[in-house]
Amino acid sequence: MEQKIHQGRNVKRFREMLNIKQEGLAYDLGEDWNQKKISLLEQKDVIEEKLLKQISAILKIPVEAFQNFDEEQAVNLISCNFSDNAMFNNKIEVFNNNPIEELKKLHEEKIALYERMLKEKDEMMVRLEKLIGK
Repeated sequence: MEQKIHQGRNVKRFREMLNIKQEGLAYDLGEDWNQKKISLLEQKDVIEEKLLKQISAILKIPVEAFQNFDEEQAVNLISCNFSDNAMFNNKIEVFNNNPIEELKKLHEEKIALYERMLKEKDEMMVRLEKLIGK
């Protein structure tokens, strides 16, 4: 099965999770950028690696997250882990074509990513609280 990872959609997904508007990302990317260019970028299947690295640095999300995150795979993984049969049989491999080790690795990467994102959110909240307090 061919993997159909959409890097632009991943950029949009993570940007929205961080509650950053297209205009905000455009501003951080520099004066060549605007909201419309970000909108077009988020429609691209593949994004130039140099640009992906810039976005990665701005959003503080690993480049691999944009390159490897496959929503369908994640949804399948979650539904397999939490379906009654998976709980009953406790055999995820019955419901998923991926080897268990690959699933564990994907799960660990997601946990690490979410932990980094939560840490960033907490740091942002502290900064906002300081600003509000002034």
